[in-house]
Amino acid sequence: MEDNIKKVLAGAGFNFKKQFGQNFLTDAHLLDSIVDLSGAEGCDVVEIGCGAGTLTRALAKKAAFVHAYEIDRSLQPVLSQTLAGLDNVEVTFRDFLKLRLDVVERELPPYRVVANLPYYITTPLIMMILEHSNKCLSLTVMVQEEVANRLCAQPDTPDYSAITANIALYATCKKALKVGREMFYPSPNVDSAVVRIDIERGRLGDVDEEMYRRTVQAAFSARRKTLENNLCRAFSLTRGQAEGVLTRCAIDLKVRGEKLSPEEFVKLSGELKAVL
Repeated sequence: MEDNIKKVLAGAGFNFKKQFGQNFLTDAHLLDSIVDLSGAEGCDVVEIGCGAGTLTRALAKKAAFVHAYEIDRSLQPVLSQTLAGLDNVEVTFRDFLKLRLDVVERELPPYRVVANLPYYITTPLIMMILEHSNKCLSLTVMVQEEVANRLCAQPDTPDYSAITANIALYATCKKALKVGREMFYPSPNVDSAVVRIDIERGRLGDVDEEMYRRTVQAAFSARRKTLENNLCRAFSLTRGQAEGVLTRCAIDLKVRGEKLSPEEFVKLSGELKAVL
């Protein structure tokens, strides 16, 4: 498939654009594996960044309908060839991050997101869907392996970060498949991984989402400082107030933020809300 894609791209006079992180998948077995991992069979799928259309075509074989978005209009002649003959695919040439999600979802049934993401939009896209979607069931995303490790990390590990805890408020996340750099055309400088994020709204109970996110941000704002110090600075608390909040949550006064589980962040954010 790689040779065929190279010929199509060359024939269309396509030039890769570094700013869009364009690395296309061409291995048929890998593409089929991603489709199976995504749970796309029989579902509507929103594909973000369809590139040369290789994953789009694989999705179309099993999905009810593929709503594909691509930022680079110069791929239009490429996609007209690679997606030829498919009547369950629609490509929209827009920057998905600049769209209003409520408008996008207005005409959609419940759907799954599948995306081969460049690094610079990974976090904004995932949080856009998690925070604002009313219909998305899951996201299956290809990201750099180091990013995948952060998305799926456990508390009190080096990869555990604010994005990990923020995802946990809305969903469960697992690293499903490692993908070597040689599987892309052109090959990037790093390995990648497929991550599946299953949305389970309300999984941590009744939570003030904004307060939870503010608490997580504060906890990770200076990883070398104690959670108490970070809370004092972020929320303008006195030392006594911060100690009282942590004591009521049964959290060690000397602990650092990366040791807290999502469940502990829920409790902490509730206590902070009461104090503030």
